[in-house]
Amino acid sequence: MAVRNDGGTLVLDTGTETRELTRSEARQLRTALSDALTERREFVRTAGTYREDGAYVVERRGVESAGHRKVFESIDECRCLYDRLPEEFTADDVRHAGVTGGRRHMLVWHFVEHDAFDCELVSRQPLTARKEGPTNG
Repeated sequence: MAVRNDGGTLVLDTGTETRELTRSEARQLRTALSDALTERREFVRTAGTYREDGAYVVERRGVESAGHRKVFESIDECRCLYDRLPEEFTADDVRHAGVTGGRRHMLVWHFVEHDAFDCELVSRQPLTARKEGPTNG
């Protein structure tokens, strides 16, 4: 993919198609792409944000503190953490994966709430979730 400035227009060449954009159209495209790359989904207790740099951030919803946030290099890294957890897991199991403090509980809740992770809440005390689907025997 290549972009070149051709006088007053920008030319976007994908290799199979060429499009000419005005500067205004190019700014609108940049904004739309940025919004798509930084999608944020809010759940009841947690939120997940896909950042422009590829990172995936899980945070406690409504709290503005780094202590209530876990930044993964990507959603795949978050998925790897989930995949390493046992079929039934608690916040203590997340601690064994290198996550400390209140982030452990936050991640258990995020796995329960986010539809990308096939698990359900088993108990609130202690906070326990169980994986469903193909991971079950």
